[in-house]
Amino acid sequence: MNVLIDTSIILDVLLQKEPFFQHSQLVLLAVEAKYINGYVTASTITDVYDVIKKSVPSKKSAIALLKTLVDTIAIAAVDSDVIINALTTGWDDFEESIKHSVAESIDADFIVTRNPADFSNGHIKTILPEALINLIASD
Repeated sequence: MNVLIDTSIILDVLLQKEPFFQHSQLVLLAVEAKYINGYVTASTITDVYDVIKKSVPSKKSAIALLKTLVDTIAIAAVDSDVIINALTTGWDDFEESIKHSVAESIDADFIVTRNPADFSNGHIKTILPEALINLIASD
């Protein structure tokens, strides 16, 4: 199962955001254990860096967290085809349109997010972290 993981899920884990941390961490653990194929967009990596560098002691700490992340999860390209596709969707939120276009490019079964409404214009199913964990557990 291919799953695009929204930025919020990554930040939940790296910043240990409650009450979301546990379920989001289980998603990343499912990727690490290869129960699912987890992807983030290349732009998610830069977004995550910008947020976590303010919350960790040093740039070195932020880089170490990102290295751990990229050792665990696949990074899907944001290339010209993705951008052109996103530009044609007419979505109000261009960033979410890019994520949806990336999800299409990796043949994602789901976009795991805490904000399903952000992707309501798309055809790829969204799933909350806890629902994804329940789905994996039932297989």
